[in-house]
Amino acid sequence: MSEAWWKGAILYHVYVRSFFDSDADGQGDLAGLEEKLDYIASLGVDGIWLSPIHPSPDRDWGYDVSDFEDVHPDYGTLEDFDRLLDAAHAHGLKVVLDEVLAHTSDEHAWFIDSLTGGSAGEKADWYVWADPADDGTAPNNWLSVFGGPAWAYQPHRRQHYHHKFLRQQPKLNWRSPGARAAAMQVLDYWLEKGVDGFRLDVAGAYLHDDALTDNPAVPPEARTAQTWSQAASLQRHIHDANLIENAELLDAVRRRVEAWGDRFVFGEFFEEEARAGAYLASDEGLHSAYTFVLLTAERMTARLVRDHYAQLASHPGHWPTISFSNHDVPRAVSRLADGSPEAARMLLGLLATLQGTILIYQGEELGLPQAKLTRREQRDPVGDLYWPYAGGRDGARTPMPWSDDETLGFSKGEAWLTPSPLHRALSVAAQDDDEDSVLNFARAVIALRQDSQALRTGEIVFLDAAEPALAFVRRDGDEAIACVFNLSPEPCIVETPALEDGVLLELRAGEVELRGGSIGLSPFAAAFVKL
Repeated sequence: MSEAWWKGAILYHVYVRSFFDSDADGQGDLAGLEEKLDYIASLGVDGIWLSPIHPSPDRDWGYDVSDFEDVHPDYGTLEDFDRLLDAAHAHGLKVVLDEVLAHTSDEHAWFIDSLTGGSAGEKADWYVWADPADDGTAPNNWLSVFGGPAWAYQPHRRQHYHHKFLRQQPKLNWRSPGARAAAMQVLDYWLEKGVDGFRLDVAGAYLHDDALTDNPAVPPEARTAQTWSQAASLQRHIHDANLIENAELLDAVRRRVEAWGDRFVFGEFFEEEARAGAYLASDEGLHSAYTFVLLTAERMTARLVRDHYAQLASHPGHWPTISFSNHDVPRAVSRLADGSPEAARMLLGLLATLQGTILIYQGEELGLPQAKLTRREQRDPVGDLYWPYAGGRDGARTPMPWSDDETLGFSKGEAWLTPSPLHRALSVAAQDDDEDSVLNFARAVIALRQDSQALRTGEIVFLDAAEPALAFVRRDGDEAIACVFNLSPEPCIVETPALEDGVLLELRAGEVELRGGSIGLSPFAAAFVKL
């Protein structure tokens, strides 16, 4: 029996609004994405994951959906989506949609009905409503990820509604049979159109504690710098989300998706991962999941990777999804390394050879560093909340650089977010024909993975190697490839008997010399050895 298409696949994450603008309105769109499918296919990836494409008032830039069965007018029409889907499939690319089913926009018809229909209305329980405390304050201590209490008062119902993020993102109540059925129907709608699967936003947050029990505090001795980075992190989110029974719900979602055949559904889990169902086996919860362990790390180290895979190994039935970068976190080459092209190649080599289903964020294949924006240039509510302490998420969302003109080839109009001058020299046009570019290294290492069953779905075994080196073997049957990385800006030597009689592959990043069981690596080098 052959493996499911998604097991070991590489998905290219497209942040649609910033990818390519076809009509000069400054917004990326579906027609623009269709124009660039040749480029995406040239990378050798298996498919694309699109950021939310639905109508939205854009309080959280598409993650506040006002209609699940249509396309945002900035992006085009349903007909544009149908054409994109057909064109992607003709290019051999799967299409995975980002569905935000833990909450909606406060402009969604469901929420308006829930609010205006009162406590006895047809959709009264479709959202999480609760009476205020006697003094009018919030019903409990739950805190929003985006700052302040996770409750907003609505005088029309004389109640608060729960929102885990912005107050304009009311929490959908999956305990309501009507709300759950409507959310499941969203999946059916797009599956019937022919999409190949879904990435589920905040998949640990579907269920809440009906008793509205206060979240416990993180003990002072357990608090880290990351804990203190926002008030909401000072409490454990085990009652507002991440309930143990969430796993049963994830299983129901997977079965609903599988009813449509060879489809894929994976989830985002950013807190209380084990409780929320992130590490379930592929036949128990979702097919796969990714956490923020690698996405929030401030430096790539061997210990970070080894510890993450040790955690994954404690759940042997689970198949992970691995990502270094996305639209919510600073770009990988700036956050995990020194921002250099050398580091970008090494990180791409590491990402492409790790075990799991792999996500590559647009521009990661170009080695784009984090963009720098002024406060006036930012559009992200989180960036405004924590300015100037933190720069928000827009530094990873600036327009994709296609050429070196004023808007970097993204648009013939004024771009919705300022293109970064840091990206001009790293554009697709600048790198496409350069054999030594980060882009062409990305293509080559993706091809290496795609041509190797060991790298695509084989086991991973870590080798003894002292920091700053990381070494592991990917193996499937008689095929075995050792992958060795120098994670630092200084040269290093790795000595391990596993490399004896190995053959150094031509593809490498940096300068590499193999002598028996010893391999020398230049700063941020990556080497691949056939055993």
